[in-house]
Amino acid sequence: MSIEVNLKTAQEMGLTADEFEEIKKILGRVPTYTELGVYSVMWSEHASYKNSILQLKRLPRSGKNLLVSAGEENAGLVDIGDGLAVAFKIESHNHPSAVEPYQGAATGVGGILRDIFTMGARPVAALDSLRFGNPEGPRVKYLFENVVKGIADYGNAFGVPTVAGEVYFDECYDENPLVNAMAVGIVRHNRVAKAASIGVGNLVMIVGSSTGRDGIHGATFASEDISEASEAKRPSVQVGDPFTEKLLLEATLEAIDAGLVVGIQDMGAAGIACSTSEMSAKGSTGMDVNLDLVPLRESDMSAYEIMLSESQERMLVVVKPSDEEAIKKIFTKWDLNAEVVGKVTDDGILRIRRFGRIEAEVPSKTLALGEGAPVYVRESKRPEYLDKLAGIDIASLPEPSDYNDVLKRLLSSPNIAAKNYVFEQYDYMVGTNTVVLPGQGDAAVIRLERWAASSKGKKRGLVMKTDCNSRYVYLEPMAGAEHAVVEAARNIACVGGKPLAITNCLNFGNPYKPEVYYQFERAIEGITKACTELETPVTGGNVSFYNESPNRTVYPTPVIGMLGLIEDSAKSLRANFTRENDLIAVIGPERPEMGGSEYLKVVHDTVGGVVPKVDYAYEKSLHAFLQEAAMNGLLHSAHDVSEGGIAVTLAECCILDRDAKLGAKIAMDFSMRRDWTLFAEGGGRVVVSYHPDRSEEVHALLKAYHLPVEILGVVSGDALQINDTIAVKVEELEGIYFGLLPGKFRITAAV
Repeated sequence: MSIEVNLKTAQEMGLTADEFEEIKKILGRVPTYTELGVYSVMWSEHASYKNSILQLKRLPRSGKNLLVSAGEENAGLVDIGDGLAVAFKIESHNHPSAVEPYQGAATGVGGILRDIFTMGARPVAALDSLRFGNPEGPRVKYLFENVVKGIADYGNAFGVPTVAGEVYFDECYDENPLVNAMAVGIVRHNRVAKAASIGVGNLVMIVGSSTGRDGIHGATFASEDISEASEAKRPSVQVGDPFTEKLLLEATLEAIDAGLVVGIQDMGAAGIACSTSEMSAKGSTGMDVNLDLVPLRESDMSAYEIMLSESQERMLVVVKPSDEEAIKKIFTKWDLNAEVVGKVTDDGILRIRRFGRIEAEVPSKTLALGEGAPVYVRESKRPEYLDKLAGIDIASLPEPSDYNDVLKRLLSSPNIAAKNYVFEQYDYMVGTNTVVLPGQGDAAVIRLERWAASSKGKKRGLVMKTDCNSRYVYLEPMAGAEHAVVEAARNIACVGGKPLAITNCLNFGNPYKPEVYYQFERAIEGITKACTELETPVTGGNVSFYNESPNRTVYPTPVIGMLGLIEDSAKSLRANFTRENDLIAVIGPERPEMGGSEYLKVVHDTVGGVVPKVDYAYEKSLHAFLQEAAMNGLLHSAHDVSEGGIAVTLAECCILDRDAKLGAKIAMDFSMRRDWTLFAEGGGRVVVSYHPDRSEEVHALLKAYHLPVEILGVVSGDALQINDTIAVKVEELEGIYFGLLPGKFRITAAV
């Protein structure tokens, strides 16, 4: 039974009238229902990037260490020497997680892991970046707990360590949480797999799980605002199986290592529709696919349903006819489907058959990202709120009377308080290669000795971090995006690593709103400037628009996932003080930059002010100093001054090692208002500690890099004492920060 196709049908699938007319023009006729469905998912924002791709092309997408350009393959690929490369990428699963948080988050992890091992890389680490609303709200608690559990259950069962991440809370995310998942993998240069369909006559195979009705139209679901109707779209959320994914990983890598794979792509958003069309477009070929041969969970599925299903743990593989049996043998050994469903053709047409009929016959290039999909530049308008919030008179806000109370309030803020409840659910030690654990340092470190067999004696490691202060981006999109890149790089440097490249996950509202598009444009400018200055090219990533509900739009949140390299992972620096009587110093200029600070939000319930400016010459010198000082063993700790300012940073340095409980005696020069000195977040400063005997070497190196430094005091006692302004026992600070004291905020299921 055929379904009538007209403009109403197209609009119900998320296409515009102009797009429907363009499809008819391409085909020279009215599309079939299956064809219309395929175009609707492939031309959705989630799959085509039609409102963002022209802006994305402004990003620095090539560099000396990149082996593929951004968007060329399933993930970015960075050369780290010794014949090794790192595949890494970050993506969003925001809308599915808002509707079904457990499966939405779990399948987000599964999808990004497949992007990595489809490249031929073995995943070695996972990270995340999470945003939720007011944690006191019952629905926010439900979303938070189930998202974390979904990430933990999938990653733990699959067997990849989740080593780093970030969790922030703000009312703007009440109805639309952000769930961004990042994965990192290692591959040898001669084992990299490509995502192109080449070789006319080669076979097209589907491997992995069977196809069901879950996830149909998931790509279009992710390309519209969250509304009351979203709850009815629970079937658009896929269901993941990490145990099957683990089998798929091993089978896929075995097939690639055996040289049996011509091309391969994960079936993520838009399922078979996406993998067949994109692989064909990249290879300048076509495909003839018989859906009768697809392994199905329900035999009565239509061509439309099979093409658009987003069932998890599936791959599309192109192989030579002579290798069919060898491929089947490998996947059968791992208890997975491996069925030939078609062949590669030379006509550039994606031809889909079902029950003896041709259900779709379309030029593959008209479906693919960057090829035939429509491209738009939306109206851009500077939001009026920017000038209003920037003009807030922060100097008129009263100074607090009790600085001990302010410090305690900041430490109990959900944006600063310890996130142990989150990362203790993750198996961050699986594989036993994690050097710097969650909560120990400013970035995660994974040792590379297992893979660098040709480099005996080397103890190099991968360093990785996700970062974004979305409040900064809200107040000034360009400057805020710069900060996201620069702080990620500073965090990499704080453990002793050298920043190499980034991936990004750009979370914004509805691009059809001029103010939102302005935020997006300016954020792209900020990332471009920062990555160009720091020589950290963009390897790829994800754009997630429509993160809003009828009541509000989320803060613009361009999350940065940064990759770095450390020459000796054994010399990685932690954030906490480690030795009694060490000197404590702060590197970097003191500036009265309070705009967007956690202090203003927590103490004065104010979001506003001018976002701190970035000094790139200073930042590059700082990074180089930290790398050299770490490798020469000059420092015992390094911790970036960020949310909460230097007072919170010093408190964290005292309490992050819960066994040591080392206090600090600090004498600061209050050359400006005390609350500004203690709680300002600008300046790109880092608190370091070192042995007094190394003081001369440390300061000589600082001088060589032209870095300002102020000696603050010594590691001593059982309290944090700052002049006569703050004096709190470390044990009390620890209880507040880790949620051990009654009445304080605790990020747990019992909140």
